[in-house]
Amino acid sequence: MDKLSALSMFVATAEHGSFSRAAEQLGKTPSALTKAVGHLETELGARLFERSTRRLALTEAGGLYLETARQVLESLREASEEIDQLQHSLSGTLRLTAPLAFGPAFLNEACAAFLAEHPQLKLHVSLSDSYVELLEGGVDLALREGRSDLPGMIVKPLAANRSVLCASPAYLARCGTPQTPAQLLEHQALLYQHAALDQRWRLSRGAENFSLTPQGRLSSDNHDLLLAACLAGQGLMDCPLWSVQALLASGQLVQLLPDYQLEPDAFGPQILALYPSHRRATRKVQAFIEFIGGFLRARQLA
Repeated sequence: MDKLSALSMFVATAEHGSFSRAAEQLGKTPSALTKAVGHLETELGARLFERSTRRLALTEAGGLYLETARQVLESLREASEEIDQLQHSLSGTLRLTAPLAFGPAFLNEACAAFLAEHPQLKLHVSLSDSYVELLEGGVDLALREGRSDLPGMIVKPLAANRSVLCASPAYLARCGTPQTPAQLLEHQALLYQHAALDQRWRLSRGAENFSLTPQGRLSSDNHDLLLAACLAGQGLMDCPLWSVQALLASGQLVQLLPDYQLEPDAFGPQILALYPSHRRATRKVQAFIEFIGGFLRARQLA
């Protein structure tokens, strides 16, 4: 029996938890899948499933074999796709994950422009502030804020992740413009809540260093909600530059204390593209990394 077909049938059976459901998905008979798994078990000298009239469950050996089988099939799929694209334009599907706020700030526009350049390629974009395991989620590439020393990942820095303090002209007309770090405490802050953050703002200018804990009436784990409140004149906000660059340029927001540097928070000083180190970057992954890097550089964020 063809070993690759047997592996495909084993993986499908494991994922569906049933020979009949896997057979229906593959367009084969349950007996064909039972036979394929039996061949693998004979070859390995170990049972891959515990079978009963009520359930089908992976054995310990089956769990180990499933992980390797998935990697083999995925590597072959990627190799086949790469060989095809040596002769043709980029095609297939690129699966990408990124933080929610990247969407309206720049990723919406970037994805549309990337698709226009590669009409044979599909993009599946998942925007989430939850941490996504790339392999378990079947994701090719992640964009994240962070640092470049992440274990098990190939990391490509794309842009600086600078932070700025902002407020709307309406808020500043009503409440005044802070001239020193200490005066920030006299104002309402819009507070981003995240388990990795300690809520302090750290500013520096030359040898001067300031650390303060802002106070405010509105806090949220959603950046875009806070940004909308900032635009509506409800307070000061610590913002990544990439999220407010256009708003600063248009005058909808004003940068505060521009002579001071706001230290990077726990999210780190860079926007990164990353993928697992044991998986080489396919042409579609490389193409997107190059494209988004150039997109951000053109907006002077690099």
